[in-house]
Amino acid sequence: MSEWQIWCAGLPAALAPALACWLVSTVRRDVSLVDRVWSLLLVATALCYAELTPRSSPRSYLLAVLLAIWALRLALYITVRNWGHGEDRRYQAIRRRHEPGFAWKSLYLVFALQAALAWVVSLPLLGALGAGAASLGWLDALGVCVWGGGFLLETLADWQLARFRARPDSRGQVQASGLWRYSRHPNYFGECCVWWGFYLLALAAGAWWTLPGPVLMTVLLRRVSGVTLLEQDIGERRPGYRQYIERTSPFVPWPPKGGGVVP
Repeated sequence: MSEWQIWCAGLPAALAPALACWLVSTVRRDVSLVDRVWSLLLVATALCYAELTPRSSPRSYLLAVLLAIWALRLALYITVRNWGHGEDRRYQAIRRRHEPGFAWKSLYLVFALQAALAWVVSLPLLGALGAGAASLGWLDALGVCVWGGGFLLETLADWQLARFRARPDSRGQVQASGLWRYSRHPNYFGECCVWWGFYLLALAAGAWWTLPGPVLMTVLLRRVSGVTLLEQDIGERRPGYRQYIERTSPFVPWPPKGGGVVP
């Protein structure tokens, strides 16, 4: 099979777990369950690619380890974070806009869309499974470093945010310490680095054409479902956030303006 045919097979592979999650969401009336399975959609595409790729390589084994670590952490973190809280407010807003019949509409508005996005984002996973060089090289090492830096950044940022939210006095306040002093969304920046790390592994295999994957992930995190969507109404819920915006880089960690933090 050609790489194009293998990639096309990845779409139904991503749609299958998305459909299963949709069925559960109709019973639970909680479409935010899709966030918990997002990483699993990408694992499903990678498993499909691996099954259809003629031979394995040291790079494919390396990819499998990195992908498994990333997917397990993200799925567990989101599941624990959202457990017992019901449907996320962002999805509640989507539900209100599309009632009546949102249970059916969510199949394509949320779940099929997420599967399609995961399919495009998964391009570097397919590329890294290609033949490429017989042994790992400096691009692979660079990819692991970028992936590792991003993984540590998002893990630490999520841990700091979870500790902040667990404090009784955090309601209405702004997390502006630790990594959050240098970026309003260090977890999203870390996630972005993870996918550029995967792209470097694909590039090491000669798959330069997988560039749309990390580009789409960057756009989603920076302009669509990440920074932009999250900050639409956060200033109303957390008054200090407007001051935080003035001081703090939105995405790439950078020293805050004036060197201060939001009280």
